[in-house]
Amino acid sequence: MANEAVFTMDASSIKYGPGATREVGSDLRALGATRVMLVTDPGVAQLEPVAVALESLRAAGIDAVVYDQARVEPTDGSFKDAIRFATDGGFDGFVAVGGGSSMDTAKAANLYATYPADFLAYVNAPIGRGEPVPGRLRPLIAIPTTSGTSRDLPSMVAACSGFDVLSHAIESYTALPYREREAPAEPRLRPAYQGANPISDIWAERTILMVSEFFVRAVKDPGDHEARAQMMLAATFAGIGFGNAGVHLPHGMSYPVSGMVQEYVPPGYHPDHALVPHGMSVILNAPSVFRWTASANPERHLQAATWLGGEVRGAGPQDAGHVLSSTLIELMRKTDMPNGLRAIGFDEGDVDELVTGTLPQHRVTKLAPRPVTPEDLRGLFLGALSYWE
Repeated sequence: MANEAVFTMDASSIKYGPGATREVGSDLRALGATRVMLVTDPGVAQLEPVAVALESLRAAGIDAVVYDQARVEPTDGSFKDAIRFATDGGFDGFVAVGGGSSMDTAKAANLYATYPADFLAYVNAPIGRGEPVPGRLRPLIAIPTTSGTSRDLPSMVAACSGFDVLSHAIESYTALPYREREAPAEPRLRPAYQGANPISDIWAERTILMVSEFFVRAVKDPGDHEARAQMMLAATFAGIGFGNAGVHLPHGMSYPVSGMVQEYVPPGYHPDHALVPHGMSVILNAPSVFRWTASANPERHLQAATWLGGEVRGAGPQDAGHVLSSTLIELMRKTDMPNGLRAIGFDEGDVDELVTGTLPQHRVTKLAPRPVTPEDLRGLFLGALSYWE
């Protein structure tokens, strides 16, 4: 194990490869951290990545304190609990080990402990006030476990994570072009999500190609370390892409789906509450969305389907939505995703509330390549109830 680090790639702020986690202590020490809050969830807290990270931090002389109460699919309450822990702890650095929920929890804890404010101060409008972050935050290193780091990752978790990666890439590639975004009143008010742009397009293309090659392998065979490692790299690539371009309707529609679930718990997950994993809530909406958004830019929708390995021979612009959505549905079936929203407990009677929950998500809905009305959203949710017989 001691020699594994020689294979690690260290480029810019991204570190990837066997042994990378063992360097987190050295990295945070170099950033000036002396007391670190390690954020994870109760399940991951028992796994090797947390133990390795703690060993590395302590070997570097860093006082590391574990916070293992990150909630899978966080709530405002779970964020506030982590913020209190961070504020009381006097930390000068953060490490997140786990999935997106742990990473988002660590980011929120870092932000509000560094710049205390009312909880809605930094939350995007219209839900919150959308105030700019006042300055630099404390160092934070995220160690994701949802593809390559955790070798015991259940297949359904790998599937949900992979679909989130894929939708990140397709949404950023098909988002409203950056030139069509309204210019901010001043540069500091420019949103992080800029719309599709030439830089994010490069990351989106590479991500979709990698997903096409490695995704099903990673889900079907937990022992396929190459596929799981490549999906981890794809997740990083997609993150860079959508971190600049943004995502749109599949993500915007996913939040009320996750928030309104009553009883569903997917195989491979063991929470103490009903749960629709984020990647699942996103992909269950995606075929319905892309069928509808394709008319705004058929070429990009067809190109995404081509990269994903879809059947595009003879397809014209009028076929773009069908081709991309059909390609996604086939992937859903191959990876045992539920057959639409109805399969996780929703029906026509829930659609109005789902629409209401989506409307405030301006951060992403306004990046849709077509303007979306409440009635449009209603049709999209109805279209997402089921996809096959």
